[in-house]
Amino acid sequence: MEIYGDTSGLSPSETKALQRIYRRKVPLDRLTTPELTRALVGVSHATGRQVGVLVDRRGAVHHVIVGDASKLMLPDLGRMRAGAGRLRGQRLIHTHLRNEPLSRDDLVDLTRLHLDMVVAVCLAPGEERALCLYYGHNFPVVDDSNEPPFRTFGPIPYAKARDNPAEIIATLEQEFARAARARGVAAKDGRAILVHVCDKRSAGQAEDSLRELEELARTAGVEVADRVLQVRDRVDSRYALGRGKLEDVVIRAMQLDAETLIFDRDLRPAQANNIARMTDLKVVDRTQLILDIFAQHAESSDGKLQVELAQMKYLLPRLGQRDDALSRLTGGIGGRGPGETKLEVGRRRARERITRLQSQLKQLGKQREQRRARRKRSGTPTVAIVGYTNAGKSTLLNALTGSDVIAEDKLFATLDTRSRTNRLPSGRDVIMTDTVGFIRDLPKDLFAAFRATFDETQDADLLLHVIDASDPCRSEHVETTEKLLVDLGLERVPRILVFNKCDKLDTPYATLGDRGAPVSALDRSSLGVLEEAIEKRLEVSHPMLQADEPTSSRPA
Repeated sequence: MEIYGDTSGLSPSETKALQRIYRRKVPLDRLTTPELTRALVGVSHATGRQVGVLVDRRGAVHHVIVGDASKLMLPDLGRMRAGAGRLRGQRLIHTHLRNEPLSRDDLVDLTRLHLDMVVAVCLAPGEERALCLYYGHNFPVVDDSNEPPFRTFGPIPYAKARDNPAEIIATLEQEFARAARARGVAAKDGRAILVHVCDKRSAGQAEDSLRELEELARTAGVEVADRVLQVRDRVDSRYALGRGKLEDVVIRAMQLDAETLIFDRDLRPAQANNIARMTDLKVVDRTQLILDIFAQHAESSDGKLQVELAQMKYLLPRLGQRDDALSRLTGGIGGRGPGETKLEVGRRRARERITRLQSQLKQLGKQREQRRARRKRSGTPTVAIVGYTNAGKSTLLNALTGSDVIAEDKLFATLDTRSRTNRLPSGRDVIMTDTVGFIRDLPKDLFAAFRATFDETQDADLLLHVIDASDPCRSEHVETTEKLLVDLGLERVPRILVFNKCDKLDTPYATLGDRGAPVSALDRSSLGVLEEAIEKRLEVSHPMLQADEPTSSRPA
């Protein structure tokens, strides 16, 4: 019979007394029993430490725990696998050495573990007897309420403790189930709290970064329940957030029925593991979120292989260790895609899989190179559409070419390059190629995996750099895109800045001080100036056009 917690310094008699507690039974209709109370109080009085038990609804003691004078550290109870509205089915009964109410640690454990109840038995000062009780339970609250998601009671004189946990728990689970039904399923992957933590140097960009993270979460199919922002002198090496702030987040997650924390930064494996252990919530960082979106949107075999390669490279340093954050990714956001069935593979198998994926992608790269060579021999000029994600690149391709590629108001709706033919006003044909959107701090493994996709742009005669003119962060988006174009070796390719979504501007485009072609991809009549600009630039960068005669009809 294992004793959990800090067992150092216990005498053999104290250890045996703790082991005997496993024999006790506590009926569900009692806060505690005289026998259990005497056993807990006796060991607490002798050791000067808090002592507690976790009891199931049948009355059996599952864990006996020893703490210090002020708190208990509960063992890992695993992730809950219960239906909506259900509590964990275990309650904590423990001692307090002084006449003190439930502590913050008690309430955090109550909420993060969805315990049925927490009961504190207060010792009489200097005596081996119980003085009074405090207890608390979770409580459903509405989303926009600032009420805490729990209720506490006490002090109740020990001799007068008559409350019935069985009735309280049954009523609570009915209320929680009713609240869950009323809330409904607003998103396929549940509710999440977004967390942004930064140092003071980056505080000015925090709100814009959170706004982008919210769009990423929406694209991934997650309902955002709340956003948390903390500015610190430096990011905490253990939890990213400060421990106190993280405890507040746990309570808020219980209040909002959120099961996922999405961090707006890349977490080290140890950080993700520590946060998952402390919160008992699914923990997803920014790279995982982007990988998840790519996994959902990849359609071609090429794209799926690239996503899986990026996933395996991300997971490799997280394999071979006990990672609570990884163990909670049992499907859903952060745990799906081509690599989801391989989450538990060992390091050696992961490396072998990475090698095979790289070989397959290399072979597909040769096939793409052959296709590009055929297009190049045809003499038809190529225009590549690049830009920040969700700037409207696919919509622009559809408007220019009359095609119907997928175009959604979501980040990374396009993951596979698509080429279509467009006829310019002069009657000459050009090949327009849509590409994957860029984003700030693009995960390096994902960038490396999808670098091959941008081979399609290597031979482009012209780039259309599409910018969302209505986005307040468009300057930062331009800077990010230009930097990534340099990384791809495309900085010398001629380009035209295309300011899309000008129909959403409150002020005239001319007052923005930006140089480029203003368009609305939803309004075909606004694209004439852009097509003329494309033709003029191609006449310079593609001299063959000067000698070509316009074709008489569009190819079938």
